[in-house]
Amino acid sequence: MNRMERAIATVVGSAVGDALGAPFEFGPPGAFSARFPELGHGGEMCGGGGWEPGEATDDTQMAVLVAESLLQQGALDLPDVFARFQQWAVSDPKDIGLQTEDVLTNGMEWDVAAAVHFQVNQRAAGNGSLMRASTSAVYFARAGQSLTMDAARRIAALTHGDRAAWEGTAIFHELIRLTLADADPLCALPDVLNLVHPNHRQRYAEVLAVDWHPDQATEFNGAVWPCLGSAVWALRRTTSFEGAIRAAVDVGGDTDTVAAVTGGLAGAYYGLDAIPAHWTEPLHVPLPGAGGRVLRLADLIDLGHRLETGRVDG
Repeated sequence: MNRMERAIATVVGSAVGDALGAPFEFGPPGAFSARFPELGHGGEMCGGGGWEPGEATDDTQMAVLVAESLLQQGALDLPDVFARFQQWAVSDPKDIGLQTEDVLTNGMEWDVAAAVHFQVNQRAAGNGSLMRASTSAVYFARAGQSLTMDAARRIAALTHGDRAAWEGTAIFHELIRLTLADADPLCALPDVLNLVHPNHRQRYAEVLAVDWHPDQATEFNGAVWPCLGSAVWALRRTTSFEGAIRAAVDVGGDTDTVAAVTGGLAGAYYGLDAIPAHWTEPLHVPLPGAGGRVLRLADLIDLGHRLETGRVDG
């Protein structure tokens, strides 16, 4: 499998997971398999809960905003990314995390808004920076380990003041980088954990351990640790893209984001051809604040292609 296929599948796979998981958000474990007990029968892009069949949520919308900033600016321009986030946040998206909304609408500058939010609330380890990381992970993958993890932390810090969120996003970036280079991300996890900030390493080591199960989570999976842990667990315990996404949604809770993160990892791992066509055909990404623009599969494939070939300048 060539690198380009893996890169495109990272972007498409994350969007697919997001759209599949959205109707099951905040539902109980096992709801997806209870409704769709057999693999490959179709109909899983069912919509519901305010979502159209195949409609991606804020997870993918924000990932697209990051991608378009990187490609149009030709580099990581943090004020530009933040401005795009702000425009989107005030354009009435169907869903936006409470913390992310507060940071983007509190009127503060890009380099202090998240930090001040964290100082006041002392809680900012949500999965909202991890959920949007598929596109930046592809863009920075060719730049090497240090730059890709640094970029992940800097983009995460735009909305999340807690370093725990930065480190989880950096782990995801590095796992994607390794997978695009044909390395096994699961085998590489011990080495990746050594790159995590010492204050957060043990927490991530627990949720990324071989014997960890989502049932052992000590927080709701809207937090960054169990979200990433559940995604890696889903990849580890299954043998196909479809199986990984089904396992992720069946965890319950914050299903769109757990499945989006899983979809990015599984897409890179299994490639574009492994993503069922009956999942990609109805896939679409509305972009609030962009004049009614809606991205579909061909657009996401093109986006992934451009991210893989784009110039990287940290």
